Amino acid sequence: MTYPAEDCLRVGQAAPEFTATAVVDQEFKTIKLSDYRGKYVVLFFYPLDFTFVCPTEITAFSDGYSQFKDLNAEVLAVSVDSEFSHLAWIQTDRKQGGIGDLNYPLISDIKKEISMAYNVLDPDAGVALRGLFIIDKEGIVQHSVVNNLSFGRSIDETLRVLQAVQYVQSHPDEVCPVDWQPGDKTMNTDPIKSKEFFATSESQG
Repeated sequence: MTYPAEDCLRVGQAAPEFTATAVVDQEFKTIKLSDYRGKYVVLFFYPLDFTFVCPTEITAFSDGYSQFKDLNAEVLAVSVDSEFSHLAWIQTDRKQGGIGDLNYPLISDIKKEISMAYNVLDPDAGVALRGLFIIDKEGIVQHSVVNNLSFGRSIDETLRVLQAVQYVQSHPDEVCPVDWQPGDKTMNTDPIKSKEFFATSESQG
């Protein structure tokens, strides 16, 4: 599915469905986004295999994969490379600029349709910007962030936002304030009850 420029994807909308070839455990498999319905999905795009910033992000997500799994979340990575390039990169040792075995699928978007659907394709460079989307169990985009090509994203911040999304979805009368971490105080959405949070914050400040 491809979205025209005037209908750019926004949080609160359904995540565009896709079917693509991915490398999973060094095998080629066809996967669909809808395969993960009922789970949270961290979908992130990166420019190209065999580059510089990209392997640091990809290996960090793989090394931290168990933390996402514990939160009922799957990680999916996408670039415009072929599945053959993905496999070659996986089979290259990390010390040689490769990424080694991964704990999650590496998706080929060689036709650039997924990148276009998620509005992260840089048409001049012909690659995806560093877009990251958190999709909830119902397939709705709850969070998105897009970095330019030269700097990476934060695994810790992605986990924090995922935990905040899950918290507010399970506590519909509460919202998470700035820098919220699990165990921190939240705010009630009632105008009167919300003053309790501000009163406590003021006394601590």
